[in-house]
Amino acid sequence: MKHLLRQIFRSGKFVVGFVIFMAIVLTTLIYPIFVTDPPLEIISRGTFLPPGVYVNVYDSIGGVEHYNLVLDDAASRRIANQLSDDDRLAMQEWLIGNEVPESEIDITDTAALLELWTNNFDPTVRLPGMTNADRNYYIRLNSRLDGLLDTEGVVIAEMNEESGQLTEDYVIEQNIYVNVGELPNIRWLPLGTDNFGRDVLNELVTATRVSLNIGLVAGVVATIIGLALGMISGYIGGVVDDLIVFITNLFTVIPGFVLLILISFSIGQEQRGAFTIAVVIGLTSWVWTARAVRAQVISLRNRDHVNLSKLSGHSTIHILATDIFPYIASYVVMALILQISSGILAEAGLSILGLGPRTTDVPTLGLMMNWSMIYQAHISGYWWAYFPVILVIALISFSMNLMNTGLDQVFNPALRD
Repeated sequence: MKHLLRQIFRSGKFVVGFVIFMAIVLTTLIYPIFVTDPPLEIISRGTFLPPGVYVNVYDSIGGVEHYNLVLDDAASRRIANQLSDDDRLAMQEWLIGNEVPESEIDITDTAALLELWTNNFDPTVRLPGMTNADRNYYIRLNSRLDGLLDTEGVVIAEMNEESGQLTEDYVIEQNIYVNVGELPNIRWLPLGTDNFGRDVLNELVTATRVSLNIGLVAGVVATIIGLALGMISGYIGGVVDDLIVFITNLFTVIPGFVLLILISFSIGQEQRGAFTIAVVIGLTSWVWTARAVRAQVISLRNRDHVNLSKLSGHSTIHILATDIFPYIASYVVMALILQISSGILAEAGLSILGLGPRTTDVPTLGLMMNWSMIYQAHISGYWWAYFPVILVIALISFSMNLMNTGLDQVFNPALRD
C-alpha cells in the first residue's frame, strides 16, 4: 500500500489535480466557520453591486427583519429608552415646582404625564434653586420627548431627479427596534452582489459545497449500479448477460441528459431537493461504467486464479469480491472520480434549464448560473454574477480529470514511462 501511494503521489498530474481539488474542498469547509451569514440573505437594496463594494447594513432590505429584531414591544422599549424612571421623577419635581398640584401628577401614566409636561413646561422659567446644568437637562429632556407617543412610521424619501420633488421610498415602522451592537455596520463584498442583492462570495462557497455533495452522491450511486451490473453481466454471462446488455443498450440509445430532464420535470419543483437530484443523476449515468466494468470482468473470468477458486467451491459473490474486484479496483476509483465530475456538470446543466434543486433551500453552482441568466447578467456586463461560478466549475472538472489522468498513468502499464 505504501509503495502504491508513493507511486500515485509521484504522478505530477495527480498531485496538481489533488491540490486544486482539496483547496476547493477545504475552502468550503473553513469559510462557514468565519462567516455564518445565510447564503441567500438579501443584504443590499441595490442589485448587481460591483466587487469590492462596502455595504451599509442600514441600507439593506430585510436586514433588520432577518436578524429577528422586529419586536412587538418595540414602542414600550423606545419610550423606556427616552423616558426613564429618573426622568419621570425629575419631571414631577419640575411640575410641582411650577405649582402643578402633586395629586394631578401620575408618573406611571406616560400619556397623562406628557400632556401635563407639554402644557406647563417653559424653558425660560427658572425655578428656585435650579442650576444651569439642571436647566440644560430639562431642555434636552424636552427635546427627547417630542413625538414620543407617535404611532405613524417615519417616511424615508428620495429626491426625484426628473421632477425635482421628494418621493416616498420606504417607511420605517414604529415596531422596528435595532440594537446596533448586534448588527455589523459595514460589510465588504469582495465579489459584489447578485441580482437579488446577495453576497456572491458567500453564495458561491455554499453553492460549491452543495454541488460537491451532489456530485459525490451521484457518483457513488452511478458507480455502485454500474459496478454491480457490469460484474454480474461479465462473470455470469448467458441469459443474464444478454438481459443486462439489452438494458444497457436501451439506456445508451436514450440520451442520458434527456432522460434526466424528463425525470426531473416529473418530480416537480417542491420535491426536487439537492439529494433527490443527486440520486436521479446517479440513476441515469451508470451506463458507461457498467459497459467498461463488464469488459474488464470478461477478460478476467477465465484467469487461472479464478478457475482455481471455482474448483475450490467458492461462491459467485466470493469470487467477484476477492478474485476479480481487486484487479479492477483502480479502474473503479477512476470511474468514480469521473462520475463525480459528470454529476456536478449534469446538475449545472439541469439547473440552467430551471429543473435543478428547488431555489428556496440552498444555492448550487447551476442555480447561480440560472439566476444570472434570467436577470441577463451576461448581457448587462455583470460578470461577477456568473464568471466566478464558471471558474469554480472549470477548476473542479480540471482537477478531477487531472487526478484521473494521473491514476491512469500509474495503473495502466501502457502509459507508464
